[in-house]
Amino acid sequence: METQNARSYFDGGLFQLICWHLLGGIITFLTLGICYPWACCMIYRWETNHTVVNGRRLRFNGTAIGLFGNWIKWLLLTVITFGIYGFWVSIKLKKWKVAHTEFA
Repeated sequence: METQNARSYFDGGLFQLICWHLLGGIITFLTLGICYPWACCMIYRWETNHTVVNGRRLRFNGTAIGLFGNWIKWLLLTVITFGIYGFWVSIKLKKWKVAHTEFA
């Protein structure tokens, strides 16, 4: 493999990142949090589409509907356990994202 192809880098820009986060925040706010999974997928898709690992671009194949079911389950478990399960939600979300990330 050539040295050029073995590089890992991120080619997204700050302005794009700010715009995607603002859009995701506005959508989440306007829908009272119901569309948070959609905003999360939208932002993570942008991040992975701009990431290259060992010369291979990443791709995110997760969907908001796929995340929504998990999000409801995690929310209910957090409520039932009086917030204790909330400590695991960020790990569960990270595992879900990684499970839906592949090389393009």
